Amino acid sequence: MKKTLLSLSISALLLSPAIFAKDFVLTDTVDNIEQANWKITSDELGLKDTPAFTVTKKTLHGGKQEGSTLITIDTKDLQVSLIPTRGMDIYEIKSGDVRYGWKSPVDEIVNPAYMNLEMRNGLGWLDGFNEMMVRCGYEWTGHPGEENGKLMSLHGRAGNTPASKVIVSIDDAAPYAIHVKGLIKENTFKLSALDTWTQLSVTPGEKTVKIHDELTNNSDYDRDYQIIYHSNLGSPILEEGAKFVAPVKEISPFNDYAKPGLKDWQTYLAPTKGYDEMVFNLIPYADKEGKTTAMLHNKAADKGIAVSFDTKQLPALTLWKNTDTLKQGYVTGIEPGTSYAYPRQIERKQGRVKTLAPEGRQSFDLEYRIMTTADEISSVQKAIESITAGQKTKITMKPMAKV
Repeated sequence: MKKTLLSLSISALLLSPAIFAKDFVLTDTVDNIEQANWKITSDELGLKDTPAFTVTKKTLHGGKQEGSTLITIDTKDLQVSLIPTRGMDIYEIKSGDVRYGWKSPVDEIVNPAYMNLEMRNGLGWLDGFNEMMVRCGYEWTGHPGEENGKLMSLHGRAGNTPASKVIVSIDDAAPYAIHVKGLIKENTFKLSALDTWTQLSVTPGEKTVKIHDELTNNSDYDRDYQIIYHSNLGSPILEEGAKFVAPVKEISPFNDYAKPGLKDWQTYLAPTKGYDEMVFNLIPYADKEGKTTAMLHNKAADKGIAVSFDTKQLPALTLWKNTDTLKQGYVTGIEPGTSYAYPRQIERKQGRVKTLAPEGRQSFDLEYRIMTTADEISSVQKAIESITAGQKTKITMKPMAKV
């Protein structure tokens, strides 16, 4: 069994060639630590029996990204960048010359200090939205709405909460998996005391990114929680003729506007001026362990990304199609969650708002698999077909709720 070595200082590491791995604390509010710029390599760690890798952290400057931080894991086949100042969200994934993410009109990695989530009647979240994956939660998620006289802004606070602690850990045995851990605290006097330890893991030599998050209720009272893992892809994977593939048990439109899109919900248009977003609520089939996979691939079916998740943790799946112009934001979202994107008061009525008891915990696990060949796409297609096992997709024309 792999374990992670105890924390050592960088200077001690460099003086000891026998040490192969460790924990690096980059941020810690308790001990007043913030390493603005930092780097470690497999060579510095003395790791010769693994593909070379580099992990760096940098602090960004200028405009509304002043003070934002970015951590990048760079291996031969994969480069992953995540944002500690924005809820440990994934900014982008690259493999070779292909970028997995999207081009948003928001062209800076915005520091949440420059955002007001309640502006535009709760749509302020959009002022920073440009990530490949953003955590929408955990106290609430979905479209803005009022509940008990309180405004619940778009998609919650976690994705715009800077991490209170950030640790880079590297396993002490081959294949030397790299883990970036972050603590997200959603604490409000009398209302919330939710801590989430996020973890992103990459194994050198593999084209997968694993997410393992642990949500804890530190209150003396039961507390609500919701989460949507808003995973967003644009060109070159998204293009005219690109396809969404998943083992779908049932699909319904989010609202009346999305109804016409049910006829071709699995395929995509080229960038189309005047195309408003269409959203679909999906219930996925899963294997006997409750695991399922959804995939987006390009028209040629030789490049794509698969998102695998546990339906016991994340039973809902949202498909967001926003094939507007390139400058406006040509993007689609594959979004596993505990909820759909309706306001919290609607999700509560439909029984999808979850509750954690005092000191209660809930984990969430996802895996992003990067595919760069037709054979890799075909392999995932077969895995999805084995989950579906010939079962049909029920298409329901009526939205679950009115918004």
